[in-house]
Amino acid sequence: MKTLWTDKNRTVRRSVRSFCEKEIRPIAREIDQEATFPWEVVEKMGSLGYFGIQVPRELDGAGMDTVNYVIVIEEISRASAGIGLCVTVHNSVGVYPLVAFGTEEQKKRWVPPLARGEKIGAFCITEPNAGSDASAIEATAIRDGDHYVINANKVFVTNGGVADTCLIFARTDPEAGRKGISVIVVERGTPGFVVGDLEDLCGVRANPVSSIRLYDCRVPVGNVLGGEGTGLRIGLLALDTGRIGIAAQAVGISQAALEESILYGKQRTQFGVPIGRHQAVAMMLAEMATLVDASRLMVHRAALIRDQGTSFSQASAMAKLFASEAASRVTDMAVQIHGGYGFSKAYAVERYYRDARVTRIYEGTSEIHGMVIARGLMAESG
Repeated sequence: MKTLWTDKNRTVRRSVRSFCEKEIRPIAREIDQEATFPWEVVEKMGSLGYFGIQVPRELDGAGMDTVNYVIVIEEISRASAGIGLCVTVHNSVGVYPLVAFGTEEQKKRWVPPLARGEKIGAFCITEPNAGSDASAIEATAIRDGDHYVINANKVFVTNGGVADTCLIFARTDPEAGRKGISVIVVERGTPGFVVGDLEDLCGVRANPVSSIRLYDCRVPVGNVLGGEGTGLRIGLLALDTGRIGIAAQAVGISQAALEESILYGKQRTQFGVPIGRHQAVAMMLAEMATLVDASRLMVHRAALIRDQGTSFSQASAMAKLFASEAASRVTDMAVQIHGGYGFSKAYAVERYYRDARVTRIYEGTSEIHGMVIARGLMAESG
């Protein structure tokens, strides 16, 4: 992969890895076990531009391309998948829709504090009865003069416990079906805005995932993003971008698991030699390394296609499907190589194993991605 990177890519990687090794890796186990959000570290990340990676400089962002974006997400996720999740969701489905579909006034109002990391963004689309089928959204936003009155119950909201600026998907026209869904920006502190209890998750436990409920929450009509009825279009485009980030997160988890397994293969001795010399372990290490490299290549391919300004939905779906499934396979082998120790919280690979599992679920399940890819193939052949 090094031969495909530019000097800037390598500089970005060194910078982010240096920060993560110093600030994130030492606390990764603790924030996972205690399910705590490391505000002090997050504030430092904000000053480095990690919360506005692809935001234009005139809006206080870092102005990077998608390739550098996935490098940043991979490196952060290599240290802590929970923090990597916070950063990728904030950047992709939290900030990107505002930059891409917001009016000039909306962008100037909401984007700079998000890009500086002073505020955290969230994407609120999932509901108890609307997951893979986003068109089943039941939340409503009823027009009342120059305001909307919103009632919603959003669940599994990444960053929900700390989010300040939330993109709420709701029905502004209950009779219009899919075309009646809109995106409305609602800020924490608005009367009727309630943050539910944090989810007690299996993995990515440093991320404060929660429900967000809106009870007769009044927001100005000017908070609608992209116009009424464009919600599903905005959501699907945002998810295409988000899938590249989650794929990069999966690569970071896999890379960390591979590194731990190589180290353990050198240190652990059985039958008089390091276990890495035994063919069974050596073959697992070889397969792990191949899966990590293949995943990274697919993620960077999707990023390059996006940077070229052409349709990247198919490439992002493929990258997310492959990288997430590979992460589960890689971390499973990492636990196997560590044997009984791999099942102990004293070793990082059990955390990687838990963190990897959810990458096959959020931002679209593996099964949904298979459907997206198949539809694309049929469209091409037609």
